[in-house]
Amino acid sequence: MNKELIINVDSQGVEIALLEDKKLVELHSEKTDASFAVGDLYLGKVKKLIPGLNAAFVDVGFEKDAFLHYTDLSPYAKSLLKFTQMSMQDKSQEGFDFSRFEVEPEIVKTGKINEVLGQKPNILVQILKEPIAAKGPRLSCELSLPGRFVVLTPFNDVIAVSRKIHSSEERRRLQKIVESIKPKNFGVIVRTAAEGKNTAELHEDLQNLFQSWRSIQQNLKGATAPAKILSEQTKTTSILRDLLNEDFNKIVVNDKGIFTDTKLYIQKIAPNKADIVTLHQGGAPIFDQYGITKQVKASFGKTVNLPSGAYLIIEHTEALHVIDVNSGYKSVSSNQEENALQTNLEAAEEIARQLRLRDIGGIIVVDFIDMKLPDNKKRLHEAMETYMRIDRAKHAVLAISKFGLMQITRQRMKPEMSINTQEICPSCHGTGKIGSSLILEDDIEKNLSYLAMQKHKGLKVAVHPIIHAYLTKGLFSRKWRWSWKYGQLISIRANNNYHLTEFHFYDSNNEEIRL
Repeated sequence: MNKELIINVDSQGVEIALLEDKKLVELHSEKTDASFAVGDLYLGKVKKLIPGLNAAFVDVGFEKDAFLHYTDLSPYAKSLLKFTQMSMQDKSQEGFDFSRFEVEPEIVKTGKINEVLGQKPNILVQILKEPIAAKGPRLSCELSLPGRFVVLTPFNDVIAVSRKIHSSEERRRLQKIVESIKPKNFGVIVRTAAEGKNTAELHEDLQNLFQSWRSIQQNLKGATAPAKILSEQTKTTSILRDLLNEDFNKIVVNDKGIFTDTKLYIQKIAPNKADIVTLHQGGAPIFDQYGITKQVKASFGKTVNLPSGAYLIIEHTEALHVIDVNSGYKSVSSNQEENALQTNLEAAEEIARQLRLRDIGGIIVVDFIDMKLPDNKKRLHEAMETYMRIDRAKHAVLAISKFGLMQITRQRMKPEMSINTQEICPSCHGTGKIGSSLILEDDIEKNLSYLAMQKHKGLKVAVHPIIHAYLTKGLFSRKWRWSWKYGQLISIRANNNYHLTEFHFYDSNNEEIRL
């Protein structure tokens, strides 16, 4: 599979399109003034405790207080509170030595929020979910610093290796390497991308993350809540960090600054891939050049058409998303069950793409075309799980219910991507109403009468082709009558670009007459 990353930079921010085999599968946008992104670290102030929810509301500088549930406190919440206070009060130039930090006992899973945050302290938190609609950000105290090959987690000594690395020998090798290079008081999660990497590569990645932790210590010195302590990398670099693999064969950027930053980042994490970064200059807009604009127009909106003629209806309600699969005009066979299966399989692939592209989260209910055979239902369920496998968001796909519905849950990390694909009607200008065609002839004649009184000669009327045919039909046409009535030859010409009730007047020099 060929992967291309197309990056469009303008005054509003950055748009990033991920193409797989030329097909748009992910679209990300990052505003110039973006804040409260997933992964950002903030120094927050606990404002309110809600024992009934076993949660707290924390001021991190957003217009609404952020939400912190007890289950997101992490077992090391007491250590985090202690670290926050020590860092804020630290007077040393380089910061205290974290390797000598004494970790506090873990909190119990079934505890109460009052027992930990009863004093309403300042606390270092990480954005778990971006603000969505009227809700503030959701927070976590389980801090993690992601790198290319490993993820650094403070206050513990646990080493975990990605389950997607199937070789037990490789898992043991990576475990031993990390054990030998890991800083004290840090846990490490070894990512799938670390498979096959040597000690030097893992050590460099780990050191970069340790420097980020040192930056956190420095930024906490003398800080006053609420305050941003550390930003997640830009969307461009975070996507490269998470996605870059051997399938990537092109990255195109239309901004010299981001082009340079991207190239330097890739030289750092994958030197053999540095040549895939190119700068787009001049010509058509970058998204038009690579067919992204057209795909966006075709992929967003309530109705999504499929190649077979089938189509999806995607609607959002307050509680969930509903997707309806409708059969098209083509049939692969005379067997109704086979037609339903093939249409459903085609729809399943597009639905998996739509969930990634729009970043739809929460509960999704899919109404597939009814099938009778249990084997076909099982085959569709397996296909959907296969198509969803490449989705980085956590998700679960349930088997088709007895009502013919499939339920999907997908992790929601940020607001759903929504793009308006409709344009304002040139006829009604968005009002939904146009002038009555019954009085069109009277309107034209009324204006003709006025222009004739103003001594205009050689008058020409430009109208829609259908109206042109109506006005010029017959020997004694309306055109002939107007010419006789106003004592001059009235010309009527057709213009395919006009809407049905649109008309304009021109003088003998073919200059438009403004009424």
